[in-house]
Amino acid sequence: MTRKIKIGNTEIGGGSRVKIQSMNTTDTADVGATLEQITKLAEAGCDITRVAIPHMEAALALKEITKWSPIPVVADIHFDYKLAIAACENGAAKIRINPGNIGDRENVRKVADCCKERGIPIRVGVNSGSVERSLIAKYGGVTAEAMTESAIGAVKILEDLEFEDIVISIKSSSPKLTIDTYRCLAAQCDYPLHVGVTEAGTLREGMIKSAVGIGTLLAEGIGDTIRVSLTADPVEEVRAAKMILRALDLDKGGITFVSCPTCGRTQVPLIELANKVESRICDLPYNIKVAVMGCAVNGPGEAREADIGLAGGKDEFLLFEKGETVRKIKTADIDAAVDEFVNEVIRVGKGQEADKPV
Repeated sequence: MTRKIKIGNTEIGGGSRVKIQSMNTTDTADVGATLEQITKLAEAGCDITRVAIPHMEAALALKEITKWSPIPVVADIHFDYKLAIAACENGAAKIRINPGNIGDRENVRKVADCCKERGIPIRVGVNSGSVERSLIAKYGGVTAEAMTESAIGAVKILEDLEFEDIVISIKSSSPKLTIDTYRCLAAQCDYPLHVGVTEAGTLREGMIKSAVGIGTLLAEGIGDTIRVSLTADPVEEVRAAKMILRALDLDKGGITFVSCPTCGRTQVPLIELANKVESRICDLPYNIKVAVMGCAVNGPGEAREADIGLAGGKDEFLLFEKGETVRKIKTADIDAAVDEFVNEVIRVGKGQEADKPV
């Protein structure tokens, strides 16, 4: 088990729930836009967000941002130790640096002292593009061993300064290398690990790479925080992360959606139907399983574990709950069927909320 670390009012590691992280795409100096995006991320289920601090104006903006942010804000700094100190002084809940590129040892010491004084952890970030040339030569390329040694070396710089409030991330754009590296790292330290496949790509390919890399590690008990890095709206990163956690039964909050792959028995435009339902229910807060199936064969039978489901038929739809048929929705209009079904999903979700013990 990893150590427990506090990031603002949130705990990671030490057996805590795996936390979801994203990163703002806004100009951090634009306080209004940054807070608006943070609020959207939090509403989608994000636990921690990171903002870029490329200049002093952005560092100073943290004072107002962190005052109103509903979730802890991590400051991402490269090269300039003064920005890291300013971020600490203006409310950052965590600092992300690479001690190897922040300047000489004295500069690193100043950052570590500032963080220690305020109880702010440091995330040591190493990726496949920042491995030292000496290690690449030693291991014959960017390997799991080279990346792990690079990360351990960066951590050692902080440990020598008697700073151990540390989180480590060590990412690659290759899911296979990411998996191998985190396995290697987890065997050598007990610091909390922030897991992700960096530069994973667009929504389609990035979700697949992230699910493979992050999902494999989480299934092995490796990872305390995760980020799905997508070339997309960061809210989509949070949604994808929640789906990965739910797939592994690590997160029980929100809708679990299932649908069949369609076949020759299907008498409704199932792909369109499933997409419309999913888009309408994906952000609902109810902890229920919802199914959309193509026919009565795959409906109440194969999806009997669903709290509520919809199965297509000729000019009608079958509504079922826990494998039992409730009634038929007599319409061939998909939009009308979706409207009625979404209302039923909300009814079932509210009913389960009401049945919870106080």
